Amino acid sequence: MNRNKNVAVPLIDRATNSKGQSLPPAELLAATDGRIDREALEALGGQSILNPRQFDRRTVVAISQLAALLEARNVEMEKPLDGKIAITAFFEASTRTRLSFESAILRLDGKVLSVPDGQVTGIAKGESLADIGEMFNTYGDVVIMRHPETNSMDEIRKNLQRPLINAGNGSGHHPSQALIDWYALLKWRPELCTEDCPPERRIHLGIIGTPGSMRAVKSFLRLSLMFPKAVDRITLVSEMADPVGLDLTEPIEESPIPIEITNDVREVLDDLDVVYVNSIAFLGDSYRNLDNRYKLDRSSKLKPGAVIMHPLARNNELSEDLDETDHNLYFAQAAGAVFVRQAILVAVLQRLDRISDL
Repeated sequence: MNRNKNVAVPLIDRATNSKGQSLPPAELLAATDGRIDREALEALGGQSILNPRQFDRRTVVAISQLAALLEARNVEMEKPLDGKIAITAFFEASTRTRLSFESAILRLDGKVLSVPDGQVTGIAKGESLADIGEMFNTYGDVVIMRHPETNSMDEIRKNLQRPLINAGNGSGHHPSQALIDWYALLKWRPELCTEDCPPERRIHLGIIGTPGSMRAVKSFLRLSLMFPKAVDRITLVSEMADPVGLDLTEPIEESPIPIEITNDVREVLDDLDVVYVNSIAFLGDSYRNLDNRYKLDRSSKLKPGAVIMHPLARNNELSEDLDETDHNLYFAQAAGAVFVRQAILVAVLQRLDRISDL
């Protein structure tokens, strides 16, 4: 494996989440002796990021390593995205995803052309996504798109020649969110990124939701299956008898990680090390909130030391009375988004050489 050891550099103190656990990047870097898997990152150059099945464990760890370096160091002064233009095309509502992508680009001295609402584009006149993709070829260097239709990524790529980053497509996938989720997990427990994670540090992962119709949950579970030496077992908690969906059937069957399904969170909650929860599902042609009987609050029988993850935005499934507790990993999860998306962009736009000592 081609790895370059970083020269020791002073770390900086960045503002982070105001509540819950704070996750400094230094421990994740220390877990790999400060080494960044540059070869794995270079393989992403010029590629579109559409589906987590494009990744493997090595790539997930490499992106997390680079994100930790970007979080720990003031690389803004090196202007790694200088001269690059990113188009953020959001045909569906977004707060965190759009703003964190735009912050990631601007902080690295790139420029942004933003479509914050699809109704201000030619879509309102009946223009096709394929034609919009043709236009984007001359407007920017990378396109970051969210769209309510699951087939939207295929449609725009009929003519789009620039790298495309999927920021959520209907009930499809949300690959950058899954990378953010695993960045938080690897900072929380850095041993999870190693080949020889001690058995007592491996996690029992609980997922409350329906991966088949929840794109963030689906993408997170897909990446989790790539970590058999970190995830001891997975329990899915869902109101649906078959919550998985076709996209995940094969990877679940191929994974050595045991997976159980229950509809009663009380059966397993006190044994879970990590609880990943979401409520927003794409059902048919619209987004709906699922059953609130799985709500987590301070009275929930959480295992001591267990953490809660959530891609946000939340509804009634996650009480605000957990925000001030150490179970709260979800704010730290959101705080890492800019650095993961910076890592993706630097790799895809082939600007790794702009970061000194990488």
